[in-house]
Amino acid sequence: MKRLLTASLMMLALPAVAQDAAPKPEPVTTPGSGRWPARFERAANLPDHVVYRPGDLSALGKRKLGVYVFGNGGCSADGTSSRNHLLDIASHGYLAIAPGTIPDPAARKEAPTARPPGQLSAQTPASSLKAAIDWAVAENGRADSPYRGRIDTSRIAISGFSCGGLQALMNADDPRVKTIVVMNSGVFNEGGSRITGIEVGKDAVARLRGSALYVLGGPSDIAYANGMDDYRRIAGIPAAVVNIPVGHGGTYMQPNGGVAAEVVVAWLDWRLWGDKAAAAKFVGADCGFCRDPRLTIERKNIR
Repeated sequence: MKRLLTASLMMLALPAVAQDAAPKPEPVTTPGSGRWPARFERAANLPDHVVYRPGDLSALGKRKLGVYVFGNGGCSADGTSSRNHLLDIASHGYLAIAPGTIPDPAARKEAPTARPPGQLSAQTPASSLKAAIDWAVAENGRADSPYRGRIDTSRIAISGFSCGGLQALMNADDPRVKTIVVMNSGVFNEGGSRITGIEVGKDAVARLRGSALYVLGGPSDIAYANGMDDYRRIAGIPAAVVNIPVGHGGTYMQPNGGVAAEVVVAWLDWRLWGDKAAAAKFVGADCGFCRDPRLTIERKNIR
């Protein structure tokens, strides 16, 4: 049992690509399914992050950008490791930001190096998610910023995949955050951190505010038990858990981020903007996702 638990923790802390013995073909990068095809880039005044945004900001018209800050799988320093997911979010009118850098494409194709046994370590700090929010707020007011007046700083979400989901939970009590999206993740049921740089317990779930969405990969997801336990502990705020039966790797690099991105966009549009069509996917006995054969959904405090 101890050997199985150790293996599970290693998988939770590492991006799916790092578990393979040989490289896979590079996934096709897609610009998102929304009205505003998106791009990603490095901002000179935010060098340790990757910024995802609609490619043509002028096409937004009067629409302001919501903010979606995202912790990478494995808490890795590859800010493009979930790029199709983030590009899809951005294409629907959001400024999405992930910690890390844009790796050299040639480096991505090299076979990953196996990590030695022992204590796992986050390559990016949890504080990088707060830094991303700080930057977005500052850019909205900076005189020569391309984002000046284009960001609605009252509409901020925090999210993350696997280890990055734990980073999101570590920052969820930031009063600027209106909703959290925890993906293929959850606080360890056994207690303790097991990952250097990650200090979060079940008490973080009790402090969640606004609203919360968990997106898990079904029973074959190694984070399933942790995430479902988190969800059961949530009280007093609107919350949902969606299970997509794809395991721990999720649908991040499927074209336009796959089903998970579709679910997250609907949640953001509802919880941050009050969009009625998006709300209908979660609200009511006959909600849109309630009838969707690609997933299962549980809800609480949602009317």
